[in-house]
Amino acid sequence: MKRYMKRIASIALALVLVVGVSSCEATQNANNKQKGAVIGAAGGAVLGAILGNNVGKGGNGEIGAVIGGVVGGAAGVLIGAKMDKNAQKIEEEVPGAKVERVDDGIVVTFDGENNGVYFDTNKYNVNADSQATLDKLASVLVEFPDTDVLVVGHTDSTGSAEYNMTLSKNRAQSVTNYFTGSKGLSPGRFNTNWFGETSPIATNDTAEGRAQNRRVNIVIVPNEKMKEDAEKEAGDGN
Repeated sequence: MKRYMKRIASIALALVLVVGVSSCEATQNANNKQKGAVIGAAGGAVLGAILGNNVGKGGNGEIGAVIGGVVGGAAGVLIGAKMDKNAQKIEEEVPGAKVERVDDGIVVTFDGENNGVYFDTNKYNVNADSQATLDKLASVLVEFPDTDVLVVGHTDSTGSAEYNMTLSKNRAQSVTNYFTGSKGLSPGRFNTNWFGETSPIATNDTAEGRAQNRRVNIVIVPNEKMKEDAEKEAGDGN
Protein backbone atom coordinates (compact mmCIF):
# COMPACT_ATOMS: atom_id res chain seq x y z
CA MET A 1 0.00 0.00 0.00
CA LYS A 2 2.82 2.41 0.84
CA ARG A 3 4.44 1.78 -2.51
CA TYR A 4 1.13 2.31 -4.30
CA MET A 5 0.61 5.61 -2.48
CA LYS A 6 4.15 6.63 -3.35
CA ARG A 7 3.39 6.14 -7.04
CA ILE A 8 0.20 8.18 -6.79
CA ALA A 9 2.07 10.96 -5.03
CA SER A 10 4.82 10.93 -7.66
CA ILE A 11 2.33 11.19 -10.50
CA ALA A 12 0.49 14.04 -8.77
CA LEU A 13 3.77 15.90 -8.19
CA ALA A 14 4.78 15.44 -11.81
CA LEU A 15 1.48 16.82 -13.05
CA VAL A 16 1.93 19.89 -10.87
CA LEU A 17 5.41 20.41 -12.32
CA VAL A 18 4.08 20.12 -15.87
CA VAL A 19 1.36 22.69 -15.28
CA GLY A 20 3.87 25.04 -13.69
CA VAL A 21 6.05 25.32 -16.81
CA SER A 22 3.43 25.19 -19.57
CA SER A 23 3.26 28.87 -20.49
CA CYS A 24 5.93 29.15 -23.22
CA GLU A 25 5.32 28.35 -26.89
CA ALA A 26 7.71 25.39 -26.93
CA THR A 27 6.04 23.89 -23.87
CA GLN A 28 2.61 24.30 -25.43
CA ASN A 29 3.88 22.34 -28.45
CA ALA A 30 4.94 19.60 -26.07
CA ASN A 31 1.57 19.53 -24.36
CA ASN A 32 -0.12 18.85 -27.68
CA LYS A 33 2.23 16.03 -28.66
CA GLN A 34 3.07 14.28 -25.42
CA LYS A 35 2.81 14.60 -21.71
CA GLY A 36 5.31 11.92 -20.92
CA ALA A 37 2.74 9.14 -20.73
CA VAL A 38 2.76 8.53 -24.49
CA ILE A 39 4.93 5.74 -25.90
CA GLY A 40 5.93 6.17 -29.55
CA ALA A 41 8.42 4.96 -32.14
CA ALA A 42 12.01 5.71 -31.22
CA GLY A 43 12.89 9.21 -32.33
CA GLY A 44 10.32 9.31 -35.12
CA ALA A 45 8.72 12.65 -34.35
CA VAL A 46 12.06 14.23 -33.48
CA LEU A 47 13.48 13.11 -36.82
CA GLY A 48 10.50 14.70 -38.52
CA ALA A 49 11.19 18.00 -36.77
CA ILE A 50 14.83 17.89 -37.89
CA LEU A 51 14.26 16.80 -41.47
CA GLY A 52 10.79 18.09 -42.26
CA ASN A 53 9.16 15.82 -44.83
CA ASN A 54 12.49 14.63 -46.17
CA VAL A 55 13.51 11.90 -43.75
CA GLY A 56 16.35 9.99 -45.35
CA LYS A 57 19.81 8.58 -44.94
CA GLY A 58 23.02 10.54 -45.17
CA GLY A 59 25.39 11.85 -42.59
CA ASN A 60 27.11 9.33 -40.37
CA GLY A 61 24.36 6.75 -40.01
CA GLU A 62 21.11 6.29 -38.13
CA ILE A 63 20.34 8.98 -35.58
CA GLY A 64 17.26 7.35 -34.09
CA ALA A 65 19.51 5.46 -31.69
CA VAL A 66 21.03 8.73 -30.50
CA ILE A 67 17.64 10.30 -29.93
CA GLY A 68 16.13 7.25 -28.27
CA GLY A 69 12.51 6.51 -27.52
CA VAL A 70 9.80 8.13 -25.48
CA VAL A 71 9.62 7.23 -21.80
CA GLY A 72 6.10 6.38 -20.61
CA GLY A 73 4.25 6.41 -17.34
CA ALA A 74 4.92 8.56 -14.31
CA ALA A 75 8.65 8.66 -15.09
CA GLY A 76 7.81 10.09 -18.51
CA VAL A 77 5.74 12.84 -16.93
CA LEU A 78 8.63 13.81 -14.69
CA ILE A 79 11.03 13.85 -17.64
CA GLY A 80 8.55 15.89 -19.67
CA ALA A 81 8.37 18.52 -16.93
CA LYS A 82 12.16 18.85 -16.81
CA MET A 83 12.46 19.10 -20.58
CA ASP A 84 9.63 21.66 -20.69
CA LYS A 85 11.58 23.81 -18.22
CA ASN A 86 14.73 23.38 -20.30
CA ALA A 87 12.90 24.45 -23.47
CA GLN A 88 11.42 27.48 -21.76
CA LYS A 89 14.87 28.56 -20.60
CA ILE A 90 16.22 28.33 -24.15
CA GLU A 91 13.35 30.44 -25.47
CA GLU A 92 14.03 33.07 -22.82
CA GLU A 93 17.82 33.14 -23.06
CA VAL A 94 18.77 32.38 -26.70
CA PRO A 95 17.76 34.97 -29.31
CA GLY A 96 16.94 33.72 -32.80
CA ALA A 97 16.30 30.15 -31.72
CA LYS A 98 13.20 28.33 -32.93
CA VAL A 99 12.38 25.93 -30.11
CA GLU A 100 10.12 22.89 -30.44
CA ARG A 101 9.30 20.30 -27.79
CA VAL A 102 8.87 16.97 -29.58
CA ASP A 103 8.44 13.67 -27.74
CA ASP A 104 11.03 13.67 -24.93
CA GLY A 105 13.35 15.99 -26.86
CA ILE A 106 13.89 19.64 -27.68
CA VAL A 107 14.65 20.63 -31.28
CA VAL A 108 16.38 24.00 -31.65
CA THR A 109 16.65 25.33 -35.21
CA PHE A 110 18.88 28.18 -36.38
CA ASP A 111 18.35 29.12 -40.03
CA GLY A 112 19.11 31.97 -42.39
CA GLU A 113 21.46 34.85 -41.60
CA ASN A 114 19.40 36.56 -38.93
CA ASN A 115 18.57 33.75 -36.54
CA GLY A 116 21.50 33.36 -34.21
CA VAL A 117 23.84 30.82 -35.82
CA TYR A 118 24.89 31.10 -39.45
CA PHE A 119 27.97 30.68 -41.60
CA ASP A 120 29.60 32.81 -44.25
CA THR A 121 29.27 31.47 -47.81
CA ASN A 122 31.30 28.29 -48.27
CA LYS A 123 32.67 28.63 -44.73
CA TYR A 124 32.22 26.45 -41.69
CA ASN A 125 34.03 28.34 -38.95
CA VAL A 126 31.81 29.67 -36.17
CA ASN A 127 31.85 33.46 -36.59
CA ALA A 128 31.68 36.05 -33.81
CA ASP A 129 27.93 36.64 -34.08
CA SER A 130 27.22 32.92 -33.91
CA GLN A 131 29.56 32.53 -30.95
CA ALA A 132 27.47 35.00 -28.95
CA THR A 133 24.35 32.88 -29.52
CA LEU A 134 26.09 29.58 -28.83
CA ASP A 135 27.51 31.03 -25.61
CA LYS A 136 23.97 31.60 -24.37
CA LEU A 137 22.89 28.11 -25.35
CA ALA A 138 25.98 26.64 -23.69
CA SER A 139 24.96 28.32 -20.43
CA VAL A 140 21.58 26.59 -20.60
CA LEU A 141 23.26 23.25 -21.31
CA VAL A 142 25.40 23.76 -18.20
CA GLU A 143 22.28 24.49 -16.16
CA PHE A 144 20.64 21.25 -17.37
CA PRO A 145 23.51 18.73 -17.31
CA ASP A 146 21.45 15.52 -17.51
CA THR A 147 20.93 15.78 -21.26
CA ASP A 148 22.64 14.63 -24.44
CA VAL A 149 23.01 16.84 -27.51
CA LEU A 150 22.86 16.07 -31.22
CA VAL A 151 24.10 18.72 -33.70
CA VAL A 152 22.81 18.33 -37.27
CA GLY A 153 24.03 20.33 -40.29
CA HIS A 154 22.17 21.16 -43.52
CA THR A 155 22.84 23.26 -46.64
CA ASP A 156 20.90 24.67 -49.57
CA SER A 157 21.29 23.16 -53.05
CA THR A 158 23.92 25.62 -54.32
CA GLY A 159 26.98 23.61 -55.34
CA SER A 160 27.37 19.88 -55.86
CA ALA A 161 25.67 17.34 -53.62
CA GLU A 162 29.05 15.91 -52.57
CA TYR A 163 30.40 19.34 -51.68
CA ASN A 164 27.30 20.21 -49.67
CA MET A 165 27.44 16.96 -47.72
CA THR A 166 31.00 17.74 -46.67
CA LEU A 167 30.12 21.37 -45.90
CA SER A 168 27.20 20.38 -43.68
CA LYS A 169 29.43 17.86 -41.90
CA ASN A 170 32.08 20.49 -41.23
CA ARG A 171 29.53 22.99 -39.97
CA ALA A 172 27.94 20.50 -37.59
CA GLN A 173 31.35 19.50 -36.27
CA SER A 174 32.41 23.14 -35.89
CA VAL A 175 29.41 23.84 -33.66
CA THR A 176 30.07 20.69 -31.66
CA ASN A 177 33.76 21.57 -31.30
CA TYR A 178 32.83 25.05 -30.11
CA PHE A 179 30.69 23.60 -27.32
CA THR A 180 33.24 21.00 -26.25
CA GLY A 181 36.39 23.04 -26.87
CA SER A 182 35.75 26.72 -26.29
CA LYS A 183 32.94 26.22 -23.74
CA GLY A 184 34.31 23.11 -22.03
CA LEU A 185 31.17 20.97 -22.23
CA SER A 186 31.70 17.22 -21.99
CA PRO A 187 32.33 15.61 -25.41
CA GLY A 188 30.47 12.57 -24.12
CA ARG A 189 27.21 14.53 -24.30
CA PHE A 190 27.54 15.30 -28.02
CA ASN A 191 26.93 13.56 -31.34
CA THR A 192 26.96 15.07 -34.82
CA ASN A 193 25.15 14.31 -38.05
CA TRP A 194 24.82 15.99 -41.43
CA PHE A 195 22.54 15.81 -44.44
CA GLY A 196 23.92 18.26 -46.99
CA GLU A 197 21.18 19.43 -49.32
CA THR A 198 19.08 16.25 -49.01
CA SER A 199 16.58 17.49 -46.40
CA PRO A 200 15.28 20.94 -47.38
CA ILE A 201 12.47 22.48 -45.36
CA ALA A 202 11.80 25.17 -47.98
CA THR A 203 12.22 25.71 -51.72
CA ASN A 204 15.73 26.20 -53.06
CA ASP A 205 14.33 28.34 -55.90
CA THR A 206 14.33 31.55 -53.85
CA ALA A 207 16.91 33.32 -51.70
CA GLU A 208 14.55 33.18 -48.73
CA GLY A 209 14.04 29.45 -49.11
CA ARG A 210 17.75 28.76 -49.46
CA ALA A 211 18.39 30.75 -46.29
CA GLN A 212 15.96 28.52 -44.39
CA ASN A 213 17.67 25.40 -45.72
CA ARG A 214 21.13 26.57 -44.58
CA ARG A 215 20.45 25.57 -41.02
CA VAL A 216 21.77 23.86 -37.96
CA ASN A 217 19.51 21.79 -35.70
CA ILE A 218 20.48 21.18 -32.11
CA VAL A 219 18.55 18.35 -30.50
CA ILE A 220 18.55 17.99 -26.71
CA VAL A 221 17.34 14.73 -25.18
CA PRO A 222 17.29 13.27 -21.66
CA ASN A 223 20.33 11.15 -20.88
CA GLU A 224 20.31 7.83 -19.08
CA LYS A 225 20.83 9.46 -15.70
CA MET A 226 17.71 11.60 -16.09
CA LYS A 227 15.72 8.55 -17.13
CA GLU A 228 16.99 6.44 -14.25
CA ASP A 229 16.37 9.21 -11.72
CA ALA A 230 12.84 9.72 -13.03
CA GLU A 231 12.06 6.00 -12.87
CA LYS A 232 13.40 5.83 -9.33
CA GLU A 233 11.37 8.86 -8.25
CA ALA A 234 8.23 7.49 -9.83
CA GLY A 235 8.77 4.09 -8.27
CA ASP A 236 9.00 2.37 -11.66
CA GLY A 237 12.50 1.11 -11.06
CA ASN A 238 11.76 -0.84 -7.87
